[in-house]
Amino acid sequence: MTTEQADVRINFDDLRSLLRDIFLNNGTSNIAADILATNCAGCERDGAISHGIFRIPGYLASLKTGWVDGKAKPDVIPVSASFIRIDARNGFAQPALAAGAEAIKIAVESTGIAVVATRNSHHFSALWPDVEPFAREGLLALTFVNGLANVVPHGGHAPVYGTNPIAFATPVADAEPLVVDQATSVMANGEVRLHALANSPLPPGTGIDSAGRPSTDPHAILAGGALNTFGGYKGSSIALMVELMAGALTGGQLSFENDFGDCIGAQTPKAGQLLLAIDPTRGGNAGFAKRVSHLCSRLIDAGQDRLPGQRRYASRLNAERFGIPISEDNLVQLKALAA
Repeated sequence: MTTEQADVRINFDDLRSLLRDIFLNNGTSNIAADILATNCAGCERDGAISHGIFRIPGYLASLKTGWVDGKAKPDVIPVSASFIRIDARNGFAQPALAAGAEAIKIAVESTGIAVVATRNSHHFSALWPDVEPFAREGLLALTFVNGLANVVPHGGHAPVYGTNPIAFATPVADAEPLVVDQATSVMANGEVRLHALANSPLPPGTGIDSAGRPSTDPHAILAGGALNTFGGYKGSSIALMVELMAGALTGGQLSFENDFGDCIGAQTPKAGQLLLAIDPTRGGNAGFAKRVSHLCSRLIDAGQDRLPGQRRYASRLNAERFGIPISEDNLVQLKALAA
């Protein structure tokens, strides 16, 4: 999708319906189409433009080349009272997580925690949609995903890690859940691609070119270069942790093991995802949500201008009132793909 200035508005249900038809037209199951359309429309609605309709060409390229199975039926295997393994069978990660919903519920109710290790999955979206629903059910949720190697370790000259995002969500007393979603790279790969479309330079320190030289050119970073981790060696260590949790522990691929082979043009990384869902009231901690609220208030009192996720909630509210902003050209393209 292109990135022209928005000049029309569309309501969430209409956008979701368009996206659902697009996914169905490109070989997904009904279940996968419903989940992916809701996810993608939700990102667009909430202002996460780099993970909204901008991603549709990448989804379709992966489906058309056969790199991902849009009709995969995940295997959900509870291996202990708390530990659930999911084999996405080369399908998308979100339908795989949804397939494990009942097993996750049983694990949390019986033990207070569910550890969900998903492998052979394709995650191509933001992570907050994966964890926010758990927080709305009163749970604390934390997830890690690895991906396609496009991030260089601190002091290195070649990509090893994916952008390796982390997200967590927690209930807050008398407020919306607190939701944090961030890459361990300086910026998300989708943001680099948006800069490339706009021919806009990146901030110094963002990444390197294919020769290992520092670069602010998004085209050079995307064409064989790599992003840096945030925070120097500290961010690099966190990226390493994510690689271990999402790639190794799940039994999935490590980021540098991704190889598109003959699937030229495919974009969705085949990776792993680890998710933890925890009942914070266990152990006599019934006041957890109030404690979180107290902490959030203290952050604002200390001078933090807003809490993580507040801008996303504001975009969501605005879209619910006035519709989701989208360029007329993009809307025409979506309707053509859905026809």
